[in-house]
Amino acid sequence: MLRIATLVIAAASTLAVMAHASDANAWSRSGSGTGPNGGKWSSNGSGSCSGGSCSSSQKFTGPAGNTTTRKGSTSCSGGSCSGTATYTGPRGQTVKRTRSVSRY
Repeated sequence: MLRIATLVIAAASTLAVMAHASDANAWSRSGSGTGPNGGKWSSNGSGSCSGGSCSSSQKFTGPAGNTTTRKGSTSCSGGSCSGTATYTGPRGQTVKRTRSVSRY
């Protein structure tokens, strides 16, 4: 009986995750690879949008194990969009970038 209950809980959890992943306003991605000298890297990110605004975060880990992250947001209204992104390097240093675009 315990095994059946465990299987039911696992199946329900899987369906809940699948339902969340199918949300049209959210996304997630991941990838990895091997560089020309055999070093491994990996990356993952996720984001979502609602009401003209989007936010996202990404993480990149290089061959030496150092990690860089990016967190950003963008909002649009009336043909103009603006956004900010903050990058944090492996030693904690940060860079903030802002941008804006508009239609003529």
